Amino acid sequence: MTEKFSHYDTADYLKTDEDMALYFEACLEENDPALIAHALGVIVRARGMAQLAKDTGISIEGLSKALSADGNPEFATILKVTRALGIKLHAEMA
Repeated sequence: MTEKFSHYDTADYLKTDEDMALYFEACLEENDPALIAHALGVIVRARGMAQLAKDTGISIEGLSKALSADGNPEFATILKVTRALGIKLHAEMA
């Protein structure tokens, strides 16, 4: 008997703004730029890629590429996406 596994997608579990904020905060703590970009991509998928593309002025393809695990978005893209998502970045001295 062959077992089948379902595809796991974190975006399926980000139901509320609080879920998204906590997920993004945890990813920020890892200090990994690729993980941070990927986390934004997950949040964008949870929210709806088409609406975020409209809100940012970036194509769906551009968002998908920039915010993928292999993407390397410009900081301006990160700022556009976080602004459209309603995520505020802040600094804190360690």
